[in-house]
Amino acid sequence: QYHFVESGGALVQPGGSLRLSCYGYNFPVEDHAVAWFRQIPGKEREGISCISRAGTRSNYADSVSGRFTISRDNTRSTVYLQMNNLKADDTARYFCATTWPGSPPTCTFRPKSDSWGQGTQVTVSS
Repeated sequence: QYHFVESGGALVQPGGSLRLSCYGYNFPVEDHAVAWFRQIPGKEREGISCISRAGTRSNYADSVSGRFTISRDNTRSTVYLQMNNLKADDTARYFCATTWPGSPPTCTFRPKSDSWGQGTQVTVSS
């Protein structure tokens, strides 16, 4: 129902930066809040950042606050995640998904679907 392609993951040294992209297609991306999640094998997915439909509000997990910045370009149906000062603990596969809005209006880490894409692998290592 909600189709995304994630890209931009790579092997990077601690302290480095990456910019991930999440392109949505075959549905109106601009009508949905979107969140980035990450997952380590054997662990549940962790919501790390979300952004409201218009891109005016965002939330961050404590583990990435101050280092990551989420943004979106609805004309391109794309959500971005700028990751700076990467740490070894950031190593994971990163996914994006549509999420339910919050109240008052904002974004949440509650996915609207159980379907997930391939994600993109981020590995932070020296």
